[in-house]
Amino acid sequence: MRSAWWKNAVIYQVYPKSFNDTNNDGIGDLKGVEEKLPYLKELGIDAIWLSPVYLSPQIDNGYDIADYYQIDPMFGTNEDMDDLIAAAHALDIKIIMDFVANHTSDQYIWFQESRKSKDNPYSDFYMWKDAGPDGKEPNNWGSSFGGSAWTWDESRQQYYLHYYAKEQPDLNWENPKVRETIYEMMHYWKEKGIDGWRMDVITSISKDLDFPDNERPLTTSNQQNGPRMHEFIHEMNQRALTPLDMMSVGEAPAAKAADAHLLVDPKREELDMVFTFEHMHIDRKKGDINGRWALQNPDIVALKRIMSDWQVNLRDRGWNALYFENHDRARIISRWGNDEEYRYESATAFATILHGMQGTPYIFQGEEIGMTNPKFELEEYVDIELRGNYEHFVLNQQTLTKEAFLQAVHKVSRDNARTPMHWNDQENAGFSTATPWFKVNPNHKEINVEADLASEHSIFRYYQQLIALRHKETILKEGTYELLLPEHPAVFAYKRQTADQTWIVLANLSEETQEVDEIFGDKAYRFMIQNQPRESVMGALRPYESFIVEVTE
Repeated sequence: MRSAWWKNAVIYQVYPKSFNDTNNDGIGDLKGVEEKLPYLKELGIDAIWLSPVYLSPQIDNGYDIADYYQIDPMFGTNEDMDDLIAAAHALDIKIIMDFVANHTSDQYIWFQESRKSKDNPYSDFYMWKDAGPDGKEPNNWGSSFGGSAWTWDESRQQYYLHYYAKEQPDLNWENPKVRETIYEMMHYWKEKGIDGWRMDVITSISKDLDFPDNERPLTTSNQQNGPRMHEFIHEMNQRALTPLDMMSVGEAPAAKAADAHLLVDPKREELDMVFTFEHMHIDRKKGDINGRWALQNPDIVALKRIMSDWQVNLRDRGWNALYFENHDRARIISRWGNDEEYRYESATAFATILHGMQGTPYIFQGEEIGMTNPKFELEEYVDIELRGNYEHFVLNQQTLTKEAFLQAVHKVSRDNARTPMHWNDQENAGFSTATPWFKVNPNHKEINVEADLASEHSIFRYYQQLIALRHKETILKEGTYELLLPEHPAVFAYKRQTADQTWIVLANLSEETQEVDEIFGDKAYRFMIQNQPRESVMGALRPYESFIVEVTE
Protein backbone atom coordinates (compact mmCIF):
# COMPACT_ATOMS: atom_id res chain seq x y z
CA MET A 1 0.00 0.00 0.00
CA ARG A 2 1.49 3.34 -1.07
CA SER A 3 1.53 6.15 1.46
CA ALA A 4 -0.31 9.35 0.62
CA TRP A 5 1.65 11.73 2.85
CA TRP A 6 1.35 14.42 0.21
CA LYS A 7 -2.39 14.81 0.89
CA ASN A 8 -1.53 16.38 4.25
CA ALA A 9 1.47 18.31 2.97
CA VAL A 10 2.41 21.81 1.89
CA ILE A 11 5.31 21.76 -0.58
CA TYR A 12 7.87 24.55 -1.04
CA GLN A 13 9.66 24.94 -4.36
CA VAL A 14 13.31 25.96 -4.21
CA TYR A 15 14.94 27.34 -7.36
CA PRO A 16 18.48 26.55 -6.16
CA LYS A 17 20.30 28.88 -8.51
CA SER A 18 18.54 31.85 -6.89
CA PHE A 19 17.96 30.68 -3.31
CA ASN A 20 21.11 31.03 -1.19
CA ASP A 21 24.78 31.18 -2.18
CA THR A 22 27.20 29.86 0.45
CA ASN A 23 30.44 29.71 -1.57
CA ASN A 24 30.06 33.25 -2.91
CA ASP A 25 30.27 32.60 -6.63
CA GLY A 26 26.98 34.38 -7.37
CA ILE A 27 25.03 31.13 -7.79
CA GLY A 28 22.88 29.46 -5.16
CA ASP A 29 23.92 25.97 -4.05
CA LEU A 30 22.81 22.87 -2.15
CA LYS A 31 24.64 23.97 0.99
CA GLY A 32 22.60 27.14 0.75
CA VAL A 33 19.38 25.14 0.78
CA GLU A 34 20.63 23.12 3.75
CA GLU A 35 21.53 26.32 5.61
CA LYS A 36 17.96 27.60 5.27
CA LEU A 37 16.20 24.42 6.39
CA PRO A 38 15.42 25.94 9.84
CA TYR A 39 13.70 28.85 8.06
CA LEU A 40 11.57 26.43 6.04
CA LYS A 41 10.82 24.36 9.13
CA GLU A 42 9.62 27.52 10.87
CA LEU A 43 7.34 28.26 7.93
CA GLY A 44 5.84 24.81 8.47
CA ILE A 45 6.28 23.16 5.08
CA ASP A 46 6.48 19.38 4.72
CA ALA A 47 8.56 18.92 1.58
CA ILE A 48 10.96 20.76 -0.71
CA TRP A 49 10.72 20.49 -4.49
CA LEU A 50 14.15 21.23 -5.94
CA SER A 51 14.36 22.53 -9.49
CA PRO A 52 17.03 20.58 -11.44
CA VAL A 53 20.47 20.37 -9.87
CA TYR A 54 21.92 17.77 -12.26
CA LEU A 55 24.96 18.38 -14.47
CA SER A 56 23.86 20.79 -17.19
CA PRO A 57 25.19 23.36 -19.67
CA GLN A 58 22.40 25.61 -18.30
CA ILE A 59 20.95 26.52 -21.69
CA ASP A 60 17.52 26.29 -20.03
CA ASN A 61 18.56 26.77 -16.40
CA GLY A 62 19.13 23.11 -15.72
CA TYR A 63 16.16 21.67 -17.60
CA ASP A 64 18.74 20.53 -20.15
CA ILE A 65 20.34 17.63 -18.28
CA ALA A 66 23.75 16.31 -19.32
CA ASP A 67 23.96 13.55 -16.68
CA TYR A 68 21.06 12.33 -14.55
CA TYR A 69 23.47 10.88 -11.97
CA GLN A 70 25.72 13.88 -11.30
CA ILE A 71 25.07 17.05 -9.34
CA ASP A 72 26.29 20.08 -11.27
CA PRO A 73 29.44 21.54 -9.66
CA MET A 74 27.76 24.96 -9.59
CA PHE A 75 25.40 23.51 -6.95
CA GLY A 76 27.96 21.36 -5.14
CA THR A 77 28.64 17.63 -5.11
CA ASN A 78 26.69 14.39 -4.89
CA GLU A 79 27.80 14.28 -1.26
CA ASP A 80 26.23 17.72 -0.71
CA MET A 81 22.99 16.25 -2.02
CA ASP A 82 23.31 13.35 0.42
CA ASP A 83 23.85 15.84 3.24
CA LEU A 84 20.81 17.90 2.22
CA ILE A 85 18.56 14.84 2.11
CA ALA A 86 19.77 13.69 5.53
CA ALA A 87 19.43 17.16 7.10
CA ALA A 88 15.94 17.64 5.65
CA HIS A 89 14.80 14.21 6.82
CA ALA A 90 16.10 14.98 10.31
CA LEU A 91 13.60 17.86 10.36
CA ASP A 92 10.80 15.70 8.88
CA ILE A 93 11.06 17.54 5.56
CA LYS A 94 10.87 15.41 2.42
CA ILE A 95 12.85 16.03 -0.78
CA ILE A 96 11.26 16.01 -4.24
CA MET A 97 13.55 16.22 -7.25
CA ASP A 98 12.71 17.60 -10.66
CA PHE A 99 12.61 14.88 -13.28
CA VAL A 100 13.07 15.82 -16.95
CA ALA A 101 12.36 12.78 -19.08
CA ASN A 102 11.00 14.33 -22.27
CA HIS A 103 14.41 15.60 -23.36
CA THR A 104 18.06 15.84 -22.37
CA SER A 105 20.91 18.19 -23.14
CA ASP A 106 22.60 17.73 -26.49
CA GLN A 107 25.76 17.36 -24.39
CA TYR A 108 24.50 14.11 -22.85
CA ILE A 109 26.68 11.15 -23.93
CA TRP A 110 23.53 9.47 -25.27
CA PHE A 111 22.97 12.24 -27.81
CA GLN A 112 26.64 12.55 -28.65
CA GLU A 113 26.63 8.86 -29.55
CA SER A 114 23.21 8.98 -31.21
CA ARG A 115 24.27 11.61 -33.71
CA LYS A 116 27.28 9.56 -34.88
CA SER A 117 25.36 7.02 -36.97
CA LYS A 118 22.03 5.32 -37.58
CA ASP A 119 23.11 1.95 -36.23
CA ASN A 120 24.85 2.43 -32.88
CA PRO A 121 23.44 1.47 -29.43
CA TYR A 122 22.10 5.01 -28.90
CA SER A 123 20.97 5.71 -32.46
CA ASP A 124 17.27 5.37 -31.54
CA PHE A 125 17.42 7.20 -28.20
CA TYR A 126 16.14 10.38 -29.88
CA MET A 127 13.60 11.35 -32.56
CA TRP A 128 15.45 11.45 -35.90
CA LYS A 129 13.81 12.09 -39.28
CA ASP A 130 14.99 12.50 -42.84
CA ALA A 131 14.52 15.85 -44.52
CA GLY A 132 11.29 16.51 -46.38
CA PRO A 133 11.12 16.24 -50.18
CA ASP A 134 12.35 19.83 -50.49
CA GLY A 135 15.28 19.15 -48.17
CA LYS A 136 13.66 21.15 -45.38
CA GLU A 137 12.19 20.18 -41.99
CA PRO A 138 10.10 16.99 -41.84
CA ASN A 139 7.01 19.02 -40.88
CA ASN A 140 5.94 22.45 -39.64
CA TRP A 141 6.03 21.82 -35.89
CA GLY A 142 7.23 24.74 -33.78
CA SER A 143 9.43 24.90 -30.70
CA SER A 144 8.02 26.35 -27.48
CA PHE A 145 11.05 28.64 -27.48
CA GLY A 146 10.37 29.97 -30.99
CA GLY A 147 11.19 28.77 -34.50
CA SER A 148 11.14 25.20 -35.78
CA ALA A 149 11.07 22.12 -33.55
CA TRP A 150 13.57 20.48 -35.93
CA THR A 151 17.33 21.03 -36.25
CA TRP A 152 19.57 19.59 -38.94
CA ASP A 153 22.53 17.53 -37.74
CA GLU A 154 25.43 17.47 -40.19
CA SER A 155 27.12 14.40 -38.76
CA ARG A 156 24.06 12.17 -39.00
CA GLN A 157 22.53 13.93 -42.00
CA GLN A 158 19.08 13.97 -40.43
CA TYR A 159 16.84 16.29 -38.46
CA TYR A 160 16.22 15.74 -34.74
CA LEU A 161 13.13 16.84 -32.84
CA HIS A 162 13.23 19.30 -29.92
CA TYR A 163 10.05 20.72 -28.40
CA TYR A 164 12.20 23.30 -26.62
CA ALA A 165 15.72 24.62 -27.38
CA LYS A 166 17.78 23.01 -30.12
CA GLU A 167 20.16 22.03 -27.32
CA GLN A 168 17.33 19.96 -25.77
CA PRO A 169 16.69 17.01 -28.10
CA ASP A 170 13.57 14.97 -27.31
CA LEU A 171 14.03 11.40 -26.14
CA ASN A 172 12.39 8.56 -28.05
CA TRP A 173 10.09 6.90 -25.53
CA GLU A 174 9.05 4.39 -28.20
CA ASN A 175 12.43 2.74 -27.55
CA PRO A 176 12.12 0.36 -24.54
CA LYS A 177 15.81 0.91 -23.75
CA VAL A 178 15.14 4.61 -23.19
CA ARG A 179 12.38 3.83 -20.74
CA GLU A 180 14.50 1.27 -18.89
CA THR A 181 17.31 3.78 -18.59
CA ILE A 182 14.92 6.35 -17.13
CA TYR A 183 13.59 3.85 -14.56
CA GLU A 184 17.15 2.95 -13.53
CA MET A 185 17.81 6.61 -12.84
CA MET A 186 14.67 6.82 -10.68
CA HIS A 187 15.80 3.79 -8.67
CA TYR A 188 19.21 5.39 -8.13
CA TRP A 189 17.78 8.54 -6.57
CA LYS A 190 15.33 6.58 -4.46
CA GLU A 191 18.29 4.71 -2.99
CA LYS A 192 19.79 8.11 -2.23
CA GLY A 193 16.72 8.84 -0.13
CA ILE A 194 14.53 11.21 -2.14
CA ASP A 195 10.78 11.02 -1.62
CA GLY A 196 9.20 11.99 -4.91
CA TRP A 197 9.33 13.52 -8.36
CA ARG A 198 8.04 16.61 -10.04
CA MET A 199 7.84 15.56 -13.70
CA ASP A 200 8.66 18.22 -16.26
CA VAL A 201 6.33 18.21 -19.32
CA ILE A 202 5.66 14.52 -18.72
CA THR A 203 2.57 14.61 -20.96
CA SER A 204 4.85 15.32 -23.96
CA ILE A 205 6.74 12.01 -23.91
CA SER A 206 4.57 10.30 -26.54
CA LYS A 207 4.82 11.62 -30.11
CA ASP A 208 2.42 11.21 -33.03
CA LEU A 209 4.62 9.05 -35.24
CA ASP A 210 2.69 10.10 -38.35
CA PHE A 211 4.21 13.57 -37.78
CA PRO A 212 1.26 15.47 -39.33
CA ASP A 213 1.59 19.19 -39.99
CA ASN A 214 0.00 21.56 -37.47
CA GLU A 215 -2.86 23.71 -38.66
CA ARG A 216 -0.69 26.79 -38.16
CA PRO A 217 3.03 26.57 -38.96
CA LEU A 218 5.57 26.78 -36.12
CA THR A 219 2.92 26.31 -33.42
CA THR A 220 3.02 23.71 -30.65
CA SER A 221 -0.43 22.08 -30.76
CA ASN A 222 1.24 18.69 -31.37
CA GLN A 223 3.16 18.64 -28.11
CA GLN A 224 0.73 17.16 -25.61
CA ASN A 225 -1.12 13.90 -24.95
CA GLY A 226 0.40 11.72 -27.66
CA PRO A 227 -1.14 8.32 -28.50
CA ARG A 228 0.91 6.27 -26.01
CA MET A 229 1.17 8.85 -23.22
CA HIS A 230 -1.05 7.01 -20.72
CA GLU A 231 0.60 3.70 -21.54
CA PHE A 232 4.08 5.09 -20.90
CA ILE A 233 3.10 6.84 -17.65
CA HIS A 234 1.34 3.73 -16.37
CA GLU A 235 4.42 1.64 -17.12
CA MET A 236 6.58 4.16 -15.26
CA ASN A 237 4.21 3.93 -12.32
CA GLN A 238 4.45 0.14 -12.26
CA ARG A 239 8.21 0.02 -12.73
CA ALA A 240 9.25 2.85 -10.42
CA LEU A 241 6.63 4.97 -8.67
CA THR A 242 4.57 2.26 -6.97
CA PRO A 243 7.32 -0.21 -6.05
CA LEU A 244 9.48 2.62 -4.73
CA ASP A 245 6.58 4.42 -2.98
CA MET A 246 7.43 7.70 -4.72
CA MET A 247 5.12 10.71 -4.78
CA SER A 248 4.60 12.18 -8.27
CA VAL A 249 3.30 15.47 -9.62
CA GLY A 250 3.34 15.91 -13.38
CA GLU A 251 3.41 19.03 -15.49
CA ALA A 252 0.39 18.62 -17.79
CA PRO A 253 -0.06 21.77 -19.91
CA ALA A 254 -3.07 20.50 -21.86
CA ALA A 255 -4.94 18.83 -19.00
CA LYS A 256 -8.46 20.11 -18.37
CA ALA A 257 -10.69 19.52 -15.37
CA ALA A 258 -12.85 17.10 -17.35
CA ASP A 259 -10.01 14.77 -18.36
CA ALA A 260 -7.39 15.19 -15.62
CA HIS A 261 -8.75 12.16 -13.76
CA LEU A 262 -7.29 10.03 -16.55
CA LEU A 263 -3.87 11.01 -15.19
CA VAL A 264 -4.53 11.08 -11.45
CA ASP A 265 -7.33 8.66 -10.59
CA PRO A 266 -5.61 6.13 -8.27
CA LYS A 267 -7.39 3.29 -10.07
CA ARG A 268 -5.46 4.12 -13.24
CA GLU A 269 -2.08 3.96 -11.51
CA GLU A 270 -0.39 6.84 -13.29
CA LEU A 271 0.38 10.04 -11.32
CA ASP A 272 -0.62 11.40 -7.91
CA MET A 273 -1.20 14.99 -9.06
CA VAL A 274 -0.76 17.19 -12.11
CA PHE A 275 -0.13 20.89 -12.55
CA THR A 276 -2.82 22.41 -14.72
CA PHE A 277 -2.03 25.47 -16.85
CA GLU A 278 -5.70 26.26 -17.42
CA HIS A 279 -6.21 28.75 -14.58
CA MET A 280 -2.96 30.54 -15.44
CA HIS A 281 -4.34 31.65 -18.83
CA ILE A 282 -7.12 33.92 -17.57
CA ASP A 283 -5.12 37.00 -18.60
CA ARG A 284 -4.24 35.65 -22.05
CA LYS A 285 -6.11 36.61 -25.22
CA LYS A 286 -7.43 33.32 -26.53
CA GLY A 287 -6.19 32.24 -29.94
CA ASP A 288 -4.03 35.33 -30.46
CA ILE A 289 -1.07 34.89 -32.81
CA ASN A 290 1.26 36.27 -30.12
CA GLY A 291 0.49 33.44 -27.71
CA ARG A 292 1.36 34.01 -24.06
CA TRP A 293 2.52 37.57 -24.76
CA ALA A 294 -0.98 38.70 -25.84
CA LEU A 295 -2.46 39.83 -22.54
CA GLN A 296 -5.78 41.08 -21.25
CA ASN A 297 -7.06 41.98 -17.80
CA PRO A 298 -7.41 38.87 -15.61
CA ASP A 299 -10.88 37.34 -15.82
CA ILE A 300 -11.73 36.53 -12.19
CA VAL A 301 -15.01 34.86 -13.17
CA ALA A 302 -13.03 32.48 -15.40
CA LEU A 303 -10.50 31.89 -12.61
CA LYS A 304 -13.30 30.87 -10.26
CA ARG A 305 -14.94 28.62 -12.82
CA ILE A 306 -11.71 26.84 -13.79
CA MET A 307 -10.42 26.27 -10.26
CA SER A 308 -13.87 25.16 -9.12
CA ASP A 309 -14.17 22.75 -12.06
CA TRP A 310 -10.94 21.11 -10.93
CA GLN A 311 -12.21 20.86 -7.34
CA VAL A 312 -15.46 19.23 -8.43
CA ASN A 313 -14.15 17.00 -11.22
CA LEU A 314 -11.32 15.49 -9.18
CA ARG A 315 -13.48 14.91 -6.12
CA ASP A 316 -13.00 11.20 -5.28
CA ARG A 317 -11.18 10.73 -8.64
CA GLY A 318 -7.78 12.17 -7.89
CA TRP A 319 -6.04 15.00 -6.06
CA ASN A 320 -5.34 18.63 -6.92
CA ALA A 321 -1.95 20.31 -7.06
CA LEU A 322 -2.63 23.91 -6.02
CA TYR A 323 -0.36 26.73 -7.16
CA PHE A 324 -0.19 30.29 -8.45
CA GLU A 325 3.60 30.71 -8.65
CA ASN A 326 6.55 28.59 -9.71
CA HIS A 327 9.79 28.91 -11.67
CA ASP A 328 7.77 29.24 -14.90
CA ARG A 329 5.20 31.72 -13.55
CA ALA A 330 5.45 35.38 -12.65
CA ARG A 331 4.72 36.71 -9.18
CA ILE A 332 0.96 36.51 -8.78
CA ILE A 333 0.54 39.81 -6.95
CA SER A 334 2.32 41.64 -9.77
CA ARG A 335 0.34 39.78 -12.40
CA TRP A 336 -3.22 39.77 -11.03
CA GLY A 337 -3.04 41.82 -7.84
CA ASN A 338 -1.63 45.15 -6.72
CA ASP A 339 2.01 44.79 -5.68
CA GLU A 340 2.41 48.36 -4.46
CA GLU A 341 -0.53 49.86 -2.56
CA TYR A 342 -1.99 46.46 -1.56
CA ARG A 343 1.02 44.15 -1.61
CA TYR A 344 0.35 42.51 1.78
CA GLU A 345 -3.38 42.29 1.13
CA SER A 346 -2.91 40.88 -2.40
CA ALA A 347 -0.39 38.28 -1.29
CA THR A 348 -2.55 37.03 1.57
CA ALA A 349 -5.79 37.12 -0.42
CA PHE A 350 -4.47 34.88 -3.19
CA ALA A 351 -2.89 32.60 -0.57
CA THR A 352 -6.20 32.29 1.28
CA ILE A 353 -8.08 31.23 -1.84
CA LEU A 354 -5.44 28.67 -2.77
CA HIS A 355 -4.83 27.12 0.65
CA GLY A 356 -8.53 26.81 1.41
CA MET A 357 -9.07 24.33 -1.41
CA GLN A 358 -8.80 20.54 -1.48
CA GLY A 359 -5.39 19.50 -2.73
CA THR A 360 -1.71 19.99 -2.00
CA PRO A 361 -0.60 23.65 -1.95
CA TYR A 362 2.75 24.57 -3.52
CA ILE A 363 4.62 27.70 -2.42
CA PHE A 364 7.37 29.14 -4.60
CA GLN A 365 10.38 30.70 -2.87
CA GLY A 366 9.71 34.32 -2.03
CA GLU A 367 5.95 33.95 -2.42
CA GLU A 368 5.73 33.69 1.37
CA ILE A 369 7.16 37.22 1.78
CA GLY A 370 5.35 38.81 -1.15
CA MET A 371 8.23 39.16 -3.60
CA THR A 372 7.25 41.01 -6.79
CA ASN A 373 8.12 41.08 -10.47
CA PRO A 374 11.08 43.31 -11.31
CA LYS A 375 10.74 45.79 -14.16
CA PHE A 376 14.06 45.36 -15.91
CA GLU A 377 15.06 46.55 -19.35
CA LEU A 378 14.74 43.89 -22.05
CA GLU A 379 18.51 43.42 -22.28
CA GLU A 380 18.70 42.53 -18.56
CA TYR A 381 16.59 39.37 -18.87
CA VAL A 382 18.33 36.04 -19.47
CA ASP A 383 15.60 33.43 -20.09
CA ILE A 384 16.01 31.47 -23.33
CA GLU A 385 12.24 31.37 -23.83
CA LEU A 386 12.00 35.15 -23.58
CA ARG A 387 14.90 35.68 -25.97
CA GLY A 388 13.61 33.14 -28.48
CA ASN A 389 10.11 34.56 -28.38
CA TYR A 390 11.41 38.11 -28.81
CA GLU A 391 13.21 37.01 -31.95
CA HIS A 392 10.13 35.14 -33.20
CA PHE A 393 7.33 37.64 -32.47
CA VAL A 394 9.14 41.00 -32.57
CA LEU A 395 11.99 40.58 -35.05
CA ASN A 396 10.72 37.88 -37.42
CA GLN A 397 6.92 37.95 -37.40
CA GLN A 398 6.79 41.63 -36.38
CA THR A 399 3.41 41.05 -34.75
CA LEU A 400 4.52 42.76 -31.54
CA THR A 401 6.52 45.93 -31.00
CA LYS A 402 9.47 45.83 -28.64
CA GLU A 403 7.53 48.08 -26.25
CA ALA A 404 4.45 45.84 -26.23
CA PHE A 405 6.60 42.76 -25.76
CA LEU A 406 8.41 44.35 -22.80
CA GLN A 407 5.08 45.25 -21.18
CA ALA A 408 4.06 41.60 -21.41
CA VAL A 409 7.47 40.50 -20.10
CA HIS A 410 6.94 42.66 -17.01
CA LYS A 411 3.71 40.74 -16.36
CA VAL A 412 4.33 37.12 -17.33
CA SER A 413 7.98 36.31 -18.12
CA ARG A 414 9.45 33.27 -16.37
CA ASP A 415 12.40 35.42 -15.30
CA ASN A 416 10.11 37.37 -12.97
CA ALA A 417 10.23 34.49 -10.48
CA ARG A 418 13.93 33.75 -10.89
CA THR A 419 15.54 36.82 -9.35
CA PRO A 420 17.60 35.98 -6.24
CA MET A 421 15.77 35.42 -2.96
CA HIS A 422 15.53 38.45 -0.66
CA TRP A 423 16.93 37.51 2.76
CA ASN A 424 17.73 40.99 4.04
CA ASP A 425 18.27 44.60 2.92
CA GLN A 426 22.03 44.24 2.51
CA GLU A 427 23.97 44.10 -0.76
CA ASN A 428 22.48 41.52 -3.16
CA ALA A 429 19.64 40.96 -0.68
CA GLY A 430 21.82 38.68 1.45
CA PHE A 431 21.77 36.10 -1.35
CA SER A 432 25.51 36.35 -2.10
CA THR A 433 28.52 38.58 -1.56
CA ALA A 434 29.48 38.08 -5.20
CA THR A 435 27.70 39.51 -8.25
CA PRO A 436 24.61 37.28 -8.66
CA TRP A 437 24.07 35.28 -11.85
CA PHE A 438 20.86 37.30 -12.38
CA LYS A 439 20.07 40.80 -11.24
CA VAL A 440 18.48 41.28 -7.82
CA ASN A 441 15.14 43.09 -7.73
CA PRO A 442 15.96 46.62 -6.47
CA ASN A 443 13.01 46.56 -4.07
CA HIS A 444 14.83 44.07 -1.81
CA LYS A 445 15.59 47.01 0.48
CA GLU A 446 11.92 47.04 1.48
CA ILE A 447 10.83 43.47 0.69
CA ASN A 448 12.92 40.78 2.37
CA VAL A 449 12.68 38.01 4.95
CA GLU A 450 14.07 40.05 7.85
CA ALA A 451 11.75 42.98 7.18
CA ASP A 452 8.71 40.76 6.73
CA LEU A 453 9.31 38.83 9.95
CA ALA A 454 9.61 42.12 11.83
CA SER A 455 6.48 43.61 10.27
CA GLU A 456 3.05 43.83 11.90
CA HIS A 457 1.73 42.73 8.52
CA SER A 458 3.95 39.71 7.97
CA ILE A 459 3.04 37.65 4.92
CA PHE A 460 5.29 34.85 6.25
CA ARG A 461 3.29 34.71 9.50
CA TYR A 462 0.05 34.56 7.53
CA TYR A 463 1.37 31.61 5.51
CA GLN A 464 2.37 29.96 8.80
CA GLN A 465 -1.24 30.22 9.96
CA LEU A 466 -2.60 28.84 6.69
CA ILE A 467 -0.21 25.87 6.83
CA ALA A 468 -1.08 25.21 10.46
CA LEU A 469 -4.78 25.18 9.55
CA ARG A 470 -4.14 22.64 6.82
CA HIS A 471 -2.24 20.37 9.19
CA LYS A 472 -4.88 20.63 11.92
CA GLU A 473 -8.28 20.89 10.21
CA THR A 474 -9.47 17.81 8.34
CA ILE A 475 -12.17 19.84 6.58
CA LEU A 476 -9.49 21.27 4.30
CA LYS A 477 -8.49 17.76 3.24
CA GLU A 478 -11.88 16.05 3.20
CA GLY A 479 -14.61 18.68 2.94
CA THR A 480 -16.81 19.08 -0.12
CA TYR A 481 -16.51 22.20 -2.26
CA GLU A 482 -19.19 24.59 -3.47
CA LEU A 483 -18.53 27.82 -5.37
CA LEU A 484 -20.52 30.82 -4.16
CA LEU A 485 -21.28 33.95 -6.22
CA PRO A 486 -20.01 32.33 -9.44
CA GLU A 487 -20.68 35.41 -11.59
CA HIS A 488 -19.32 38.03 -9.21
CA PRO A 489 -16.52 39.85 -11.09
CA ALA A 490 -14.25 40.41 -8.07
CA VAL A 491 -15.14 38.20 -5.09
CA PHE A 492 -13.92 34.59 -4.95
CA ALA A 493 -15.97 32.78 -2.31
CA TYR A 494 -16.62 29.10 -1.71
CA LYS A 495 -17.93 26.71 0.91
CA ARG A 496 -16.10 23.71 2.38
CA GLN A 497 -18.26 21.24 4.26
CA THR A 498 -18.15 17.97 6.18
CA ALA A 499 -20.96 16.25 8.09
CA ASP A 500 -20.33 18.41 11.15
CA GLN A 501 -18.48 21.49 9.89
CA THR A 502 -19.05 24.31 7.41
CA TRP A 503 -16.44 26.87 6.40
CA ILE A 504 -16.63 29.79 4.00
CA VAL A 505 -13.43 30.95 2.27
CA LEU A 506 -13.60 34.40 0.74
CA ALA A 507 -11.40 37.02 -0.91
CA ASN A 508 -12.01 40.31 -2.65
CA LEU A 509 -9.58 40.19 -5.59
CA SER A 510 -10.00 43.84 -6.55
CA GLU A 511 -9.05 47.37 -5.51
CA GLU A 512 -12.69 48.36 -4.90
CA THR A 513 -14.85 47.64 -1.88
CA GLN A 514 -17.43 44.89 -2.45
CA GLU A 515 -20.77 44.05 -0.80
CA VAL A 516 -21.45 40.32 -0.33
CA ASP A 517 -23.59 40.14 2.81
CA GLU A 518 -26.10 37.88 1.08
CA ILE A 519 -23.89 34.78 1.37
CA PHE A 520 -23.85 34.89 5.16
CA GLY A 521 -27.54 35.21 6.05
CA ASP A 522 -28.41 35.18 9.75
CA LYS A 523 -25.98 32.48 10.89
CA ALA A 524 -23.16 33.09 13.38
CA TYR A 525 -19.52 32.74 12.38
CA ARG A 526 -16.09 32.35 13.92
CA PHE A 527 -13.01 33.67 12.13
CA MET A 528 -10.38 31.01 11.44
CA ILE A 529 -8.00 33.42 9.73
CA GLN A 530 -8.29 36.96 8.35
CA ASN A 531 -5.83 39.25 6.58
CA GLN A 532 -7.45 42.45 7.89
CA PRO A 533 -9.12 42.94 11.26
CA ARG A 534 -12.92 42.91 11.32
CA GLU A 535 -15.46 42.02 13.99
CA SER A 536 -18.25 40.72 11.79
CA VAL A 537 -18.62 38.97 8.46
CA MET A 538 -21.23 41.58 7.53
CA GLY A 539 -20.25 44.82 5.84
CA ALA A 540 -18.27 45.83 2.80
CA LEU A 541 -15.10 43.96 1.89
CA ARG A 542 -12.06 46.19 1.65
CA PRO A 543 -9.63 45.90 -1.29
CA TYR A 544 -8.02 42.44 -1.31
CA GLU A 545 -9.59 41.57 2.03
CA SER A 546 -9.79 37.84 2.70
CA PHE A 547 -10.82 35.50 5.48
CA ILE A 548 -11.95 32.01 6.35
CA VAL A 549 -14.87 31.61 8.75
CA GLU A 550 -16.59 28.65 10.38
CA VAL A 551 -20.36 28.52 10.79
CA THR A 552 -20.97 28.24 14.54
CA GLU A 553 -24.77 27.92 14.59
